[in-house]
Amino acid sequence: MSVNFRRTLVIAILTLTAAAAAFAQTPAKASPFKFIDGEVFEYEGKLSKIIQGISVADLKFEVRRVPETDNFLIKTEAVSKGTLMRLFRFSFLQQYESIVDARLMRILKTTKHDVQKDRVRDGIAEFDYAEGRVRYVETDPKDPNRPPRRIASTVDVETVHDVVSGVYALRAMPLTVGSQFEMTIGDSGLIYKVPVRVTGREVQKTVLGKVTCLRVEPLLFGKGRLIEQKGRMLIWITDDERRIPIRGRIDSIYGKIEVKLKSLTSPKP
Repeated sequence: MSVNFRRTLVIAILTLTAAAAAFAQTPAKASPFKFIDGEVFEYEGKLSKIIQGISVADLKFEVRRVPETDNFLIKTEAVSKGTLMRLFRFSFLQQYESIVDARLMRILKTTKHDVQKDRVRDGIAEFDYAEGRVRYVETDPKDPNRPPRRIASTVDVETVHDVVSGVYALRAMPLTVGSQFEMTIGDSGLIYKVPVRVTGREVQKTVLGKVTCLRVEPLLFGKGRLIEQKGRMLIWITDDERRIPIRGRIDSIYGKIEVKLKSLTSPKP
């Protein structure tokens, strides 16, 4: 399996319900969405190419309040299933901890644990908006003598999201068919500008029943973008106060990757 396929699959599982989230920096009108302590989303990822719709990964988001602050911690885990190893000799585990300023709806710190088969990397990205910088440090826990990989980038906007916190920013923003925006997303110390379009409104069958959704298309594929190859991403988000991301799809040169909501826990705010 090529390195590009592995990167596409892992990013897709994480970003189909997240990366398109942060595309409006100054919305005209805030939505009633608020962070909910204890909210949990669970998704299943499937891959279709030679075999139709094989289940390859599970994804979980969990929100917890950081005591005595305006911040929330979003814990994310994406883990491959055995079918991926049996068919492609590839497995992965990605765990994120994203600390978000809920008042300003922006990422403050991302901690990442990334396992791809035998390769393991730990990374920390810290965002300093006063200084206008993000600093990322990556280490290899299997080789403590290996020098850390360090990346620093300029942050020239007041709001940045990582590939996880974006989903929650999206839920707080107004969306209408025909809208076009640009998001700023930080990933492993690099900053990306991602154009996003709201391209339709349609009914989807989900675990919540039939719901009306907005179809969102973030332009993540292409030269200089988050995924540097040909492809297309679509995300469906409920067109109501909940703004629940219920389905996502990536069409790539490796096949179609579908991510669908399979359960949610949402205590009262």
